[in-house]
Amino acid sequence: MSKLRLTFACWNYDRTRALLEGRVQPEGIDLNYLNLPVEETFFRMLRYEEFDIAEMSLSSYVMSLFKPEPPFVAIPVFPSRSFRHSCIYINTASGINEPKDLIGKKVGSPEFQLTAPVWIRGIMADEYSVPVNSVTYYAGGQEEPGRPEKLALDLPKDIRLERIRPDQTLSSMLAGGEIDALYTPRIPSSFHDPNGRVKRLFENFAEIERDYFRRTRIFPIMHTVVIRRKTYEQNRWIAQSLFKAFRHAQQ
Repeated sequence: MSKLRLTFACWNYDRTRALLEGRVQPEGIDLNYLNLPVEETFFRMLRYEEFDIAEMSLSSYVMSLFKPEPPFVAIPVFPSRSFRHSCIYINTASGINEPKDLIGKKVGSPEFQLTAPVWIRGIMADEYSVPVNSVTYYAGGQEEPGRPEKLALDLPKDIRLERIRPDQTLSSMLAGGEIDALYTPRIPSSFHDPNGRVKRLFENFAEIERDYFRRTRIFPIMHTVVIRRKTYEQNRWIAQSLFKAFRHAQQ
């Protein structure tokens, strides 16, 4: 009996590489592993459902569950987990010396629903008493102009979110003081500018992240793996087969 041929879009992680190289094969599945950047995978899967299986932003998956007919089924596989205290960047002239100084400031984020900023906003609220609605958010491209939200947003009225202009980037706005801070999973290019106008809010982030884990036992999930619901409904056995293969690949 022939195997079920399925496409899988995912970045080349050490913990999934055995699947990419064919050293681990899911039972009953001929897996076509497409090694793609995460931003491309997320956009193509969320907008067009191009793949049978895909790595996906956890926040985007959660948002997809609120659709009348949720398009994806997730399995408990997490290709990316990361602490995010290191991902808060500030303009040194903004008057931000500690977390509470973010209140009332202008904060950039490549996308409001991006998982890393979701975690950051939660941590700022829970750990440092910086309410989610206490800043004004600015969304758009970090290094290249024009980045859109992958999913439509329906935010509470007390959340202030503005789109930056098509000719602006968040990295340059942070360096120039047009925004005061930036929540982002990728280091902005302006952080490496020798003039020192951009730095991390938590310069001792490793120590703070270790303490956060000791106290909470939380290792934040960034990405999960989803199956297109139509594919899952036709072959429900693939969820267990994939889960075992991912576990084997990680080991």
